[in-house]
Amino acid sequence: MSEQCFSSLQLQPELLKNLQSLSYEEMTPVQAKSLPSILSGKDVIAQAKTGSGKTAAFGLGILANLDLKNYQPQSLILCPTRELADQVANALRQLARTLPNVKILTLCGGVPIRTQVKSLSHGAHIVVGTPGRIAKHLRKEYLTLASLTTLVLDEGDRMLEMGFQEQLDDIINAAPKKRQTLLFSATYPPAIQSIAKRVMKNPEMVKVDDGHDELTIKQHFYKVGSREERMTALRLLLLKHRPKSAVIFCNTKNDAMDVTDELLDFGFSALDLHGDLDQVDRDDTLARFANKSVSILVATDVAARGLDIESLDMVINFFTSSNPEVHVHRIGRTGRAGDKGMACSLYSEKESFKMGRIGEYIGQEIVPEELPSKAVLNDDPVEPEMVSIKMRIGKKQKLRAGTLLGILTGENGIKGSEVGKIQIFDNQSYIAVKREVVKQVLRKLSKENWKNRPIKAWKVGN
Repeated sequence: MSEQCFSSLQLQPELLKNLQSLSYEEMTPVQAKSLPSILSGKDVIAQAKTGSGKTAAFGLGILANLDLKNYQPQSLILCPTRELADQVANALRQLARTLPNVKILTLCGGVPIRTQVKSLSHGAHIVVGTPGRIAKHLRKEYLTLASLTTLVLDEGDRMLEMGFQEQLDDIINAAPKKRQTLLFSATYPPAIQSIAKRVMKNPEMVKVDDGHDELTIKQHFYKVGSREERMTALRLLLLKHRPKSAVIFCNTKNDAMDVTDELLDFGFSALDLHGDLDQVDRDDTLARFANKSVSILVATDVAARGLDIESLDMVINFFTSSNPEVHVHRIGRTGRAGDKGMACSLYSEKESFKMGRIGEYIGQEIVPEELPSKAVLNDDPVEPEMVSIKMRIGKKQKLRAGTLLGILTGENGIKGSEVGKIQIFDNQSYIAVKREVVKQVLRKLSKENWKNRPIKAWKVGN
């Protein structure tokens, strides 16, 4: 039996059977290195990028040690954003589906607190949430951590970047001293080392190599001069390679907004993602990009951390990061799960020192390449095939993706091949459909009822 197989772990038969049904056979490096220590109850610090399989690592550890008869929170998982918390909670539900009646509750901002208080009154085995909202529930005594055995800090570095130090301190102080603490972080800056030293007991340190296989992610570097040249270079790369899904990284929110505006002026399908967006706009942006109804997401590092976008064709560093770890984390968003990806970085003469740091870190000499021919500037940008439709009903109204697909493809409906990704959240849903059937879908939904109420649906964006 291979030591890399899940079957080599001391897990309940129900969990192993479920892992097999999910086609989880070989552990990822972070799982293989951390799970034995996690299962034995040790504190663990794991430095691993998004998409490395870290959720299954701490999730299996939590589920293996759960007392299903105790409906007081036994595990608390803290995440920097609502999107990551939702991803983690959904992944845990999938891992737990063969265990009887595991209750997982998500507590994040952007949702009325009274509905969360009602859910808490019914009990929960596992709570997943953002530091601000968890701290508020503790302060108002809606949430108690008396039965807590495991505390997980997921994307710990980003929580500190976002200014959650005070809330994290309050939550840690409210947790029992005798507990297991698991810290997962893409980078390991001094602030994270400090918090680990303060709240963990003899932690095991796990570091997964951040290097990327050249066969999986091909990196390209381009030297540019003025700001105008940088923008032209960006257009050349997008028009030459024509990605259906690309993330462009900027170092500030102002740059992200400016680049997005310029791309829109040139006819590209683009949205920006930064810290100033309210929750509704952020939800719409992420949903549209994930379901391929927008081709380009222009993002800052803080706003983009925790994103889990499937099949990302390309990453472009409009401005490179001075931190080599951040650079590697950025480009690691493409070339996932064995797919091939492309990462392009633009830099000026003044930024050559950054290239030196990055080259040393990744063990590669950085040689600038020729940009594509300016002839491609005459080409039209890629237009997404899909359009997003939003509905004001979701899981809380008992809506399921299969049911919604049945409505869309039922009598006088559209073909299943014309429906893309369906995303169901607590009180809203997003459907991606082919551009040419949008009007037909909206007409059909306007004639449908759900739970004796008319369905309200509308197209999101232009």
